[in-house]
Amino acid sequence: MDLGMTGLRVLVTAGAAGIGRSIVEAFAEEGARVFTCDVDATGLATLPVGVGHQVTDVADRAQVASLFDSAIAALGGLDVLVNNAGIAGPTGAVEEIHPEDWDRCIEVCLTSQFNCARLAVPHLRKSGNASIVNLSSAAGKFGFGFRSPYAAAKWGVIGFTRSLAIELGEAGIRVNAILPGLVAGDRQRRVLEAKAQQRGIGFAEMERIAFSYTSIKDYVTPRQLADQILFLCSRRGATISGQAISVDGDTRMLT
Repeated sequence: MDLGMTGLRVLVTAGAAGIGRSIVEAFAEEGARVFTCDVDATGLATLPVGVGHQVTDVADRAQVASLFDSAIAALGGLDVLVNNAGIAGPTGAVEEIHPEDWDRCIEVCLTSQFNCARLAVPHLRKSGNASIVNLSSAAGKFGFGFRSPYAAAKWGVIGFTRSLAIELGEAGIRVNAILPGLVAGDRQRRVLEAKAQQRGIGFAEMERIAFSYTSIKDYVTPRQLADQILFLCSRRGATISGQAISVDGDTRMLT
């Protein structure tokens, strides 16, 4: 399927590894011009040739301003912003969570999306095919016990997404959120290991419990998430906006 993305100007946050890297590579394969950032300089250095990049902590507004200066100079404008940056945050009962860990999780998972969107929108208004895609989570739909900072941030992403869709629709800017479930990779394994330790059980038992609440007993792959984002940002997704789209094997609960 030709998605007609040749020359599309795309900025993806946290693109050095994992879901973000899959998104970067998928856009590049479709002929888009891609710029990305990450705190991982080593990972950025291994990106495909032609992908622009800059070391950036998207929770730092001065660094985000510098990122946008570099990205717009390299791309000559902007058609797509993918707010992918996020961290797992702490695992623990609410009374055990350090306030600094709460703040950092909210800053990276939620406030960073505001930091980027506010600078992206003036450029997106000039695009003929403008999209913002915000990465949320199944935790933003169901809640997630002992992961309250992460769930609160991802719940906030959905509210931010739907509000921007209303606000920017008349300008032709589509805004959607993607809600991954259990995603294959080291980060998901670390989350399950932390939950298993918190419960005093083994990893295999924690994994079994997690999949007991999904219809499809398999991990979502980063590429499956990237493919959904490609469609939303193509002209085939021209009337899809304000949606919180689950890609989670029909997850019914997080535990």
